[in-house]
Amino acid sequence: MSSRAERNRLVEDNLPLVGYLASETHARATHIPREELASVGALALVTAADAFDPTLGVPFGAYARRRILGAFADEMRAMDWASRGIRKRIKETSAVRETLTAGLGRTATVAEIATAMAVPNDVVAEALADGARTVVTLEDPSAHDLPARIPLPEESAMLSERRHVLEHAVAALPERMRLIVQAVYFEERPVKDIAEELGVSHSAVSQQRSQAVRLLRDALDKYFAEGEEPTQVARVSLGVRDAFFARIAETGSSRLANVFRESSTASALA
Repeated sequence: MSSRAERNRLVEDNLPLVGYLASETHARATHIPREELASVGALALVTAADAFDPTLGVPFGAYARRRILGAFADEMRAMDWASRGIRKRIKETSAVRETLTAGLGRTATVAEIATAMAVPNDVVAEALADGARTVVTLEDPSAHDLPARIPLPEESAMLSERRHVLEHAVAALPERMRLIVQAVYFEERPVKDIAEELGVSHSAVSQQRSQAVRLLRDALDKYFAEGEEPTQVARVSLGVRDAFFARIAETGSSRLANVFRESSTASALA
């Protein structure tokens, strides 16, 4: 981008798009918290603004949308409840059901499908139930032309503050998590390449990325909490989270320092 101010303007103007896409995705993928999708989408929007090249002639809204949905897809894959074996069984069962339904002129029953597959009825019933939980595609054509909405002044200030916290939180992540977040969201590198470079499995990188996103969400929840201490969502020890908060306090503004230093001090006294 030509200037930081222009980059910030793009982020602020298009943050409503993150909320819209997060709501739409959560409606079809209810196993992923909407707040987690919003955090992933906000990070993707910031990196999109950093990487955007207006000379290419692509509207920023369309470019950001692809980046946000790509980040959602990565998050959904990382949190997928189904193994390859389960996915294969769902696919095979669905194919047999569709074939029988076409031949019979009506919806095939569980018993008919089980007979055709030579498996017990409960195996078919379980596969069909699992299939009903499968997340549909994110490529919703209706979202392609969604216009950005200019936020109100108070909303703009809140979004700017949220971005400020997020930037410092990314820098304060544990080293491996920070490297993975930067590689995935800022450098847009494939998870496979990152795994090879770090000498770990694809799933290990995905797990670390998801854990990093949860830590970032903990930081945002902590900063904007009013009164009661927010529930921790990151699946890390209290010591790891407190060390993360302490690093934010060391590098951030006085407001950040006050919020996150208080958190680490309180844990130390507990």
